[in-house]
Amino acid sequence: MSIAPEILDSPDDVGRAAATQIADAIETASAEGRRFVLGCPSGRSPLTTYQQLALLVIERDLDLSGVVIVLMDEYVDKTAGGFRAVDESLPHSCVGFGRRDIVERLNAVARPGRRIPDGNLWSPDPQAADGEYDRAIEDAGGIDVFLLASGASDGHVALNPVGSGADTVTRVVALGDDTRRDNLGTFPTLKSLDEAPRYGVTVGIRTIRELSRAVIMVVTGEHKQSTVQRLAAAEAYEPSWPATIVTQCASPRFLVDRSAAGLLQTAL
Repeated sequence: MSIAPEILDSPDDVGRAAATQIADAIETASAEGRRFVLGCPSGRSPLTTYQQLALLVIERDLDLSGVVIVLMDEYVDKTAGGFRAVDESLPHSCVGFGRRDIVERLNAVARPGRRIPDGNLWSPDPQAADGEYDRAIEDAGGIDVFLLASGASDGHVALNPVGSGADTVTRVVALGDDTRRDNLGTFPTLKSLDEAPRYGVTVGIRTIRELSRAVIMVVTGEHKQSTVQRLAAAEAYEPSWPATIVTQCASPRFLVDRSAAGLLQTAL
């Protein structure tokens, strides 16, 4: 099933729309006395969502005490004994991003007693057996809203590389050169392709599809025009562009800014 993009004026507008849906769902979960599980990517695309969500925490006095942040992925180093997550102090660490730009950002504006508790930031363990993270998510009741983003050059979602099967679960993967080049733009501290991580641990395509009750794909910026065009044309999952899994998720939403929608303007 193809998904028509909602075209908004700016990245902030995209972030506000996504954050409003998330805030509404947090309020519903809180009223029902249950936890709210939010699946989160790192990087540039979702940043305005986290910024706008912080504003909504203030405006609505949101209770975040039942919120669990589930990270999609983390970069890892290969060692003699297997793989280990990169140091979270590194600018490209997804766990470091999750701590600084999601949890600390939201907790800084939430009232005492209404903040995300310690331990409610989850990340996949590169030393765990395949699918163990999926089982933990399932035991938590699944992900209420999964925020998604797409790679510009190869359509990776989380760190799933081109060719990822539709039934893949959380696992360690080798990163393609296109993904690694995208990382040079996302993380200016990486000065060359040789410095870009070569491996990552990532939720799988099935993880996203089967364990989410709703997904929001956010795409912003002129450099993502071909990404928007590709996603808008997709009718089913295409392993050659993993972000197309959004077409097969429950309650999908596709938010883009006007700059990213440039190649669609004539058709629309």
